[in-house]
Parts: sequence; C-alpha cells; structure tokens
Amino acid sequence: MPWKPGVAEGTVRRAGLRIVERDAGAPDGRTLGLANIAADVPGIEANKEKILAALDVFIEHGVNIAVFPEFCLSGYFWDGPDCLPYMEEAVTENHLGWLEQEVRGRLGGPLRLVVMNNITRGTGGLFRNTTFFVADAASHDLLDDATTYDKVFLPGIEKRFTESGRDDRLVVRSPVSGIVAGFTTCYDYLFQDLLREYKYFDEVNLIVQLASWRAASVRDYPGLNRRTDEYYGLLWDTVIPAFSATNQLWTVACNAVGRHPISGAEFWGGSGIWAPSGMCLIQASRHEEELLIVHGLELESALKVERDDFDYEFDFREIYRPMGDGRTLSRQVNL
Repeated sequence: MPWKPGVAEGTVRRAGLRIVERDAGAPDGRTLGLANIAADVPGIEANKEKILAALDVFIEHGVNIAVFPEFCLSGYFWDGPDCLPYMEEAVTENHLGWLEQEVRGRLGGPLRLVVMNNITRGTGGLFRNTTFFVADAASHDLLDDATTYDKVFLPGIEKRFTESGRDDRLVVRSPVSGIVAGFTTCYDYLFQDLLREYKYFDEVNLIVQLASWRAASVRDYPGLNRRTDEYYGLLWDTVIPAFSATNQLWTVACNAVGRHPISGAEFWGGSGIWAPSGMCLIQASRHEEELLIVHGLELESALKVERDDFDYEFDFREIYRPMGDGRTLSRQVNL
C-alpha cells in the first residue's frame, strides 16, 4: 500500500525489489528515493524495465526526487571484444525517445526529478560518463551541456573506453529549499580538492554521488595480522562520512550492487544518506537490491546545527592565508 503520513518505517517487496521506507520527521520535507540496484550486462531492455519498475514504486510512495546509480542503463565495462559494440548500442543518445516517453512521462505528480547516469558520445571514438536529469519541464534538454556532469577522474578500464569530463563542476541551486547541490561520479569522490572547491568556492551544501563502486581489493599487513579483501568497500564506508563531516556537507550516494554478469566484479551497494555531521542516517544492503525511500527530509536544520557547533568554513576563511611564496598549502624548508 502507498505510504501514509505517520508511518515511521517499513520494509516490503514490490516488483522483485526490497523496499526500505523511513520517515525523517519534517512535515514539509521532501521525499527522496535511492535505487540500490544491479545492472544487467548485456541487457539494455532489462535495465529499462527495472528502472521503470523502480520509478513506479517511487511514485506510489510519494517520492519527489529519484536517484539511480552510475551506468544504470548500460551497466559497467568489461574486457572482451563484445564490450565496445554493446556500449555503442547502449549510449544515451540512442535512448532519448525512451527517456522522454517512459521516464519523463512518469513525472508531473509527486515525482519531479530523476537523476541518472549513463555513457554518452565523446570524441575520438571514446565515450563520456554523464550524469543528467530528467525533469518535468518539457523544454529541458536531457543532454544540455549546462545541466550535465561528466565524470572527471577515470579509474582502470574506464580510461580505455571513456575520456575525462570538462574541467568544471556542476552546481544546482534550489532557491526554495536553500539547497545547493554539487555532483560527483564514483572515483571523483576520492579527490578532496574537488569537494573543497564545491564547498568553499561554490558554497555547495549537498553532494550527489552516483557510483558503480566495487567491493573487492586486498590490503594485507601480516605483521600486524590485519587484512581485508574488501578494501574498496571499506573506502566507501569511511571516506563518505569523513568527507561529509570535514566539509560539513550532506552526501546522497547511490551505488550499484551485485556481481557483474560477465567480469564477476562485485559492486559494494551501500547507497545511503550522510548528514553534515558525518553520521550515516540510512544505508542500503551491500549484497541485495533495495529501494530506499526517505520521507520528510529537511536539510537546512542539520546544516545549522553543525555550523552552530563548529563552523569549519567560517574558521577556514577567517584564519587561512596562502603562503607568501605562492604555495597554497604548506611551507617547505630543508633541514
């Protein structure tokens, strides 16, 4: 049944997807939906069906803004001769009609905005990794340069298939709510300077992070009897709260989950919402597809609490001065 005011939380299944629903308590707050889902590869049509099923659940539960993970339509790259032809078929430009008719066609009620990511055409036979919006404004061009974000930092196999995005940042302002959102894609989030620029130059107070963040990587310190086989997953669970806290930013992070059907790579899942205190308020499964729905989100009050305690930005601007030799971070001496 649809969510009704006063229902604090619930967990049910719909369309094969587990639904986790919570109420943050603000009567005039927004409702956010995060799709902690797996992409089929190759499987463009199957991915479309899953995206639409998730949107239908979000609409039924009163979601205003829906967020999907990186490569939600195409799925992730793999080594093999079949990858490039498949990605050529999956490129976003080939599916604009579906996005307009099926995705935008579901907007106009409670659902006002869908945040998605997929490959788009780049230069020299390469792709770009592009985050874009499907909004209820009929005149909105889905792939307009002014309203898209191309992933800047490219790891591993992505360097073979994609090119780095533009050397700027995408900032979206909401005059009504006071929220100023910046965007990162997966690996981008590990670059502190990017987040600092969002915070101190663009005055962003929310980061939207879309990812296909993997779980497995080994780090072994036998002398101290410490080892993990899920180092990348550990980074997700430590870096996001640390950066949210030290930058006093909200982070809304939507990650893929499950194993890649061809490469076997395991994605960490763990989509969630982190407050500017660094506390994780809700987090999805690391192994199972889930739709997270959070009602009554009001972001400004938590930002004020953190600023009233310690305002890092105020103190940084008040005290910090670049060094006289032009170095912005440190002095260097030889001893």
